[in-house]
Amino acid sequence: MVESPSQQQTWSQRFESALHPAIARFNASIGFDIELIEYDLTGSQAHARMLAHTGIISPAEGAQLVAGLEQIRQDYRQGLFTPGVDAEDVHFAVERRLTELVGDVGKKLHTARSRNDQVGTDTRLYLRDQIDQIKQQIRAFQTALVELAEQHVETLIPGYTHLQRAQPVSLAHHLLAYVEMTQRDWERLGDVYRRVNILPLGSGALAGTTFPIDRHYVAELLDFDQVYGNSLDGVSDRDFAIEFVCAASLIMVHLSRLSEEVILWASEEFRFVTLTDSCATGSSIMPQKKNPDVPELVRGKTGRVFGHLQALLVLMKGLPLAYNKDLQEDKEALFDSVKTVSACLEAMTILMREGLEFRTERLNAAVAEDFSNATDVADYLAARNVPFREAYNIVGRVVKTSLASGKLLKDLTIDEWQAIHPAFEPDIYAAIAPRQVVAARNSYGGTGFEQVRQALVRARSQLNH
Repeated sequence: MVESPSQQQTWSQRFESALHPAIARFNASIGFDIELIEYDLTGSQAHARMLAHTGIISPAEGAQLVAGLEQIRQDYRQGLFTPGVDAEDVHFAVERRLTELVGDVGKKLHTARSRNDQVGTDTRLYLRDQIDQIKQQIRAFQTALVELAEQHVETLIPGYTHLQRAQPVSLAHHLLAYVEMTQRDWERLGDVYRRVNILPLGSGALAGTTFPIDRHYVAELLDFDQVYGNSLDGVSDRDFAIEFVCAASLIMVHLSRLSEEVILWASEEFRFVTLTDSCATGSSIMPQKKNPDVPELVRGKTGRVFGHLQALLVLMKGLPLAYNKDLQEDKEALFDSVKTVSACLEAMTILMREGLEFRTERLNAAVAEDFSNATDVADYLAARNVPFREAYNIVGRVVKTSLASGKLLKDLTIDEWQAIHPAFEPDIYAAIAPRQVVAARNSYGGTGFEQVRQALVRARSQLNH
């Protein structure tokens, strides 16, 4: 009995009957690996050119295959090629459609390759593009942060340690911390890209091939820097996917940290920012509310990417060489990580560009209503030959006394200061004024206004490089 197209399988006539329909559905990956179709077509065209280049097939056959694959690309883009579950996976779907278009020569495309090295190639082609796009998104996010920072070099904001008021800092300095974090993300993705950009095609199912293929020719056609030197490793390596999701997880860590701060800043308890209508939502029953949904979603989606990293690590930890069907499970984790990071970067970039209005009057009041200038009092004494540890203890007593009397340091009279220590002079008031406290921290990388301006110049140069 001749099988109908829906019954045909990708394997040989070793099998006498088709899969059980439920097992066919369970086994199929076409529902998600269709994401790879453009990359499968590109990789297959390069493989066809190589087969012709090495004389394994004729130049005319190679040209037919390349043209047929290009026709499938155009049909897919126009919605004319929509393979279903009977195709099992994107690779078989393309090969079957190619044979329909060009006849028996289409059956020659799979010469000297396996789906094992084919899927590894497709995934790397896909991830190369995604890394490039995410790096561009990181640059857009950094640009939004820099533009916002340029508006707020001399805007002060309380700095915190342990979520307790510590020292005032320039708001621009605070924002530029995230530029530094995401620069590491940008560089880390570039490092991951190097290990993505190694070609497994030609590894065959696991042991290479008997055909006289030219793997380096394919690598040149597809812009791969290297080819795998071991066929077993070539078909079974997913380190590059794990590395990417690890890098993606760190991007999400940084976006989530900023999200948490925005959520706090927008609360009534902080009141440091107002959310604009374009980046906030309301409550279904409380008309007064404006909710920070964007940063909350980013914070929530961070765990999703973390979960994919854990899933990939567990997926790989017990796999013997070489290819195993388990590796089908890498796609959804990888695809979703890419989409989640991309969406979160886009949303946070919009939030930084048009979603926040800093309440500068509230910020100015915030840095003047606490004891975050206490370290500067100790520094003041240390600059007048009082050993720092002694100065530190003196200021501790000053703060304790001030708290008991309901005063801030700025409210102490000069007589009270000099009663504490004779080194205090009237210039103590200027020394502990919030703006001077920030300006004085002029060490490289510090929050001093001149340092922040220099940091902005460096950031702009980095973005334009």
